[in-house]
Amino acid sequence: MENVTKINLGNNGPLVSKLGLGCMRMSSVWGGTTNDETESIATIQAALDSGINFLNTGDFYGAGHNELLVGKAIKGRRDDAFISVKFGAIFYNGQWLGLDLRPIAIKNFINYSLVRLGIDTIDLYQPCRLDNSVPVEDVIGTVADLIKEGKVRHLGVSEITADQLRKANSVHPVTALEIGYSLADRQIESDLLPTAKELGIGVVAFANTAEGLLTGDMKAPLAADDYHNHFSRFQGDNLVKNLEKVEVLKQIAKDRGVTPTQLAIAWVNAQGEHIMPLVSMSRRSRLTENIQAMNIELIADELNTLNTEFAPGAILGGTYLQR
Repeated sequence: MENVTKINLGNNGPLVSKLGLGCMRMSSVWGGTTNDETESIATIQAALDSGINFLNTGDFYGAGHNELLVGKAIKGRRDDAFISVKFGAIFYNGQWLGLDLRPIAIKNFINYSLVRLGIDTIDLYQPCRLDNSVPVEDVIGTVADLIKEGKVRHLGVSEITADQLRKANSVHPVTALEIGYSLADRQIESDLLPTAKELGIGVVAFANTAEGLLTGDMKAPLAADDYHNHFSRFQGDNLVKNLEKVEVLKQIAKDRGVTPTQLAIAWVNAQGEHIMPLVSMSRRSRLTENIQAMNIELIADELNTLNTEFAPGAILGGTYLQR
């Protein structure tokens, strides 16, 4: 299997793989597992073998199941893995209850995470998003305290605004911003991405295929029980028009002899050395395809066509990933 290249996460950050492994789909967000745990562990270990050291999880993925899974996968090879953990989201019986960003809660969350992961220090620790319930200074200040205590190495933030990013970075240097970014979701290009670049903050970009829209596999109309139906992007005429755009992506991919998914990842990868595509996988069979996507160099004509057809706002409707 081909090895992936390494980059510094941010201007002065740690050395990590240019491709990150999202572990969320190895567990149900609501609790337990929806996949073969043995295969999930094997996928993480195969990723580490290939040089993908950035593993992304959250303490609320599977109500702690995901952290336990990652902990099993990295046992005996802690030095091979860079562990990124999100905190703050509260779910109960499949329902989103909101955020708990109180300092006392954060200090509790991290102890549970360290035990589940079986490690002494989390490499990147970040609130899953910020709201107005607790001042930004208090949330970030608490993580800064955990860094001083040796429980955390680097501060991350996720799904925030440019103003919040500046404020967070003024409290303690932010190493990485985790945010949804794809050909279909480019609204962050106007303000948030330039701010991250200006401040020297690395960008961990998830949802590269826009919840499956850019894979080329989606067809209209969707099955009645498809969860995508909850989001306006995948409803009625929106989906029909959006899939017409995807045909452009499919044609370029066909001409290049690659998959639409690979092309979507390659586009994100091409947006800068400071941007890491974070790809969710739960099967080893997907590893090679996604690693190969990182070696696709888009030529000027291809980039121009994609940037024109998928200009900001060209994809109609939204998903829960959009604020």
